[in-house]
Amino acid sequence: MTTTSRSSRRSGEAVVAHRRRADRSALLHQADAALDRAVDHLLGLQDPGGWWKGELETNVTMDAEDLLMRQFLGIRTPEQTEESARFIRGRQRADGSWANSWFGPGDLSTTAEAYVALKLAGDDPEAAHMALAREFVLAGGGLERCRVFTRIWLALFGEWSWDDVPAMPPELVFLPNWVPFNLYDWACWARQTVVPLTILGALRPRRDLGVTTHELRSGARAARPPHPLTSWKGAFGWLDRLLHGYERRPLTPLRRQAMRRSAEWIIARQEKDGSWGGIQPPWVYSLMALHALGYPLDHPVLVSGIAGWERFTIRSDGPEGPVRRIEACQSPVWDTALALVGLGDAGVPADRPAMVRARDWLLGEEIRVRGDYVVRRPTAPAGGWAFEFDNDLYPDTDDTAEVVLGLRRTAAVPEVDDAVGRALAWLRAMQCKDGGWGAFDADNTRELAYQLPFCDFGAVIDPPSADVTAHIVEMFAREGLAQERTVRRAVRWLFDHQEDDGSWFGRWGANHVYGTGAVVPALVAAGVSRSHRAVHRALTWIEEHQNDDGGWGEDLRSYDDPAWRGLGPSTASQTAWALLALHAGDREDSDAAMRGMSWLVASQRDDGSWDEPQFTGTGFPGDFYINYHLYRMVFPISALGRLLGRSTWGGGPM
Repeated sequence: MTTTSRSSRRSGEAVVAHRRRADRSALLHQADAALDRAVDHLLGLQDPGGWWKGELETNVTMDAEDLLMRQFLGIRTPEQTEESARFIRGRQRADGSWANSWFGPGDLSTTAEAYVALKLAGDDPEAAHMALAREFVLAGGGLERCRVFTRIWLALFGEWSWDDVPAMPPELVFLPNWVPFNLYDWACWARQTVVPLTILGALRPRRDLGVTTHELRSGARAARPPHPLTSWKGAFGWLDRLLHGYERRPLTPLRRQAMRRSAEWIIARQEKDGSWGGIQPPWVYSLMALHALGYPLDHPVLVSGIAGWERFTIRSDGPEGPVRRIEACQSPVWDTALALVGLGDAGVPADRPAMVRARDWLLGEEIRVRGDYVVRRPTAPAGGWAFEFDNDLYPDTDDTAEVVLGLRRTAAVPEVDDAVGRALAWLRAMQCKDGGWGAFDADNTRELAYQLPFCDFGAVIDPPSADVTAHIVEMFAREGLAQERTVRRAVRWLFDHQEDDGSWFGRWGANHVYGTGAVVPALVAAGVSRSHRAVHRALTWIEEHQNDDGGWGEDLRSYDDPAWRGLGPSTASQTAWALLALHAGDREDSDAAMRGMSWLVASQRDDGSWDEPQFTGTGFPGDFYINYHLYRMVFPISALGRLLGRSTWGGGPM
């Protein structure tokens, strides 16, 4: 090569490098402006009381079951019915089905429940939308192939035989804690649902539905796949038949005592807002179980329970009139903690009034009474935070970790140090024996429950997960406790649970992008080298799953089909999770990070927010999904703030 050629090549490379620097500078300038808009938008969403709460969107089973519950209790009104029916109709898909997430496949049971609710609302079964729904249900096997919970709802109205619903006797409440299937073998959300269901299953009420559902039957035998008696499923199928025999002739004194004890158990766990656990399933079943037992509608427990439901009801204007929809749960503590973390990452001063108001509100939400977790951890102190406005019996470890991280972004006061100290003590006590953390209970890992005929929908236990464990590790590390044995055991747990492809499973968010986006920052915060093989493999997985448009996304089908891991349309929250991992891994200047930042900037709305119709939150993997409406704000703010170097801490450890 001649001297002239070498000189020309160097000149060309210099031009390219200069252009890249100019492009990067322009992008950073645009990202700065985008972050400012996002921060302004998020601050504008804060409630005067100091908290944030985005809508927690799920699927229309919440709305269908609300109408069915009201029909059971005799309190359904024409106005409520029509407003809910408008909402349900508006969520129907072109094939006649309803899905469990915005872009998910049609779901048989969800479609069946929506159809029944619309028929209850007076929709003509021969109308086009009803005919399409009916065809979808029948093509899927009819009511005979629906999940157990759907068939229980039908049995409550005489539209299904109680003999064809798995038996769960109320005597379950007497089982000691060391016996399989005792109440505390179930996750907190499951045990609160199971207890009222045992009452309903024992009483076998048959209230008037006012319509029939026979047209949804395919004529096939109810789904009971054969299992050999030598298998757990086969053995429990045999046990179910025995229990059905007992249900026909129970021991009267024992049954009477079991019903009384179960009712007392339920009433003792009602929250001050009238809910049970702040979530829909135990709430509706508890109201119906108590009413079936003879508790009148003017009983204080039912009055409080029915009135509290209004807080979970959202009303808005639709194209055909007012619509009414039900939130399965509410997330103000979680949303407020994440908002504080995001605003701190964006450089919002710790003493800004919005930060102080949020701090003070969170301090007031600390749980200072002991809950059901003491069954497994009898010496655990009170402490921590729950997800909801009112759920004092079930603080959760994930919220507690994020609240501490959020509080440390605010101006220091002694009350924060005191609350953090109690949270640390509680979290140490809640660590599972294998080193990880579940969300609500310790060592709630007995998978035998999944062999029961009753368990065909959703998670019913609460084992440790990578995302929860990572958030707690990061929090301990930020408190300067990375070398504590509690943390070292948890780091080892995270290493042991890395997937073969380098990612981590996301239990409470979709899915491997969420898990990996949580674990990498936690490991680095805990002192793991960015060159560690586990970190390198994770970051490689993140980079390899970037979409062509620069963003990241993961379809919810990845919970059932590994081929979907890390694949899906780009979303703001999932892109942010990937960027948080890249930043933690010291790859914030990489092409992947710059392209991800560019996607966030380009996809931002004029008001500073992002569109995100996709569901990126998880209730039960494979079955129940959530669209947290603030995820599209808080996580992009965190990611942009960290990439731009704005992240600051308030008056606490780092």
